[in-house]
Amino acid sequence: MKTTIEKVFEIDQPVNKVWNMLSNPAEIVVCVPGASITEKIDEKNYKGKVSMKFGPVKTNYAGDIEILEMDTDNKKMILKGVGLDAKGKGSAEMLMNGQVAEKEGGSEVTYSMDISITGKLAQFGARLVHDVSDQLLKQFVQNFKNELSKVEGDATDATDESLNAGSLVGGIIKDKLGGMFGGNKDA
Repeated sequence: MKTTIEKVFEIDQPVNKVWNMLSNPAEIVVCVPGASITEKIDEKNYKGKVSMKFGPVKTNYAGDIEILEMDTDNKKMILKGVGLDAKGKGSAEMLMNGQVAEKEGGSEVTYSMDISITGKLAQFGARLVHDVSDQLLKQFVQNFKNELSKVEGDATDATDESLNAGSLVGGIIKDKLGGMFGGNKDA
């Protein structure tokens, strides 16, 4: 099964503060229901897990996340995720394009994902994947807002490249992988 998911959400925080958190895998992963980073390979490659309940099926995927492009100046990123079901009964691939832009009173996050799923989850179809993705986006945005409110000060002058290394990786990928697989936050 193949599908494309396109989403936009707004955050009442400065664009640089939003970007710095979204582009930091260690910070953003805590916002993604059921997701965790298990290993940092280098600045562009990570290993992770997503555990979700998708309808009557509980899934556990282990996967790789690669940052194909991280454009801090324009606040754009391209990420690739590949995951395998722990029981060997399916796989998922995702290519995500994301961007953060200044919006009156805050920031706007836009992303699109091309997703391909094989195995048991593919039987549920694109419609259910989109429905689950909508629910996970709501959870992610609320968690993200909560985490941003904990960050002291305004990050508008932050330029630390280590913070920008690749986190919509952790966040949006896992949000997307999580969006594909459904559910609750176990991690």
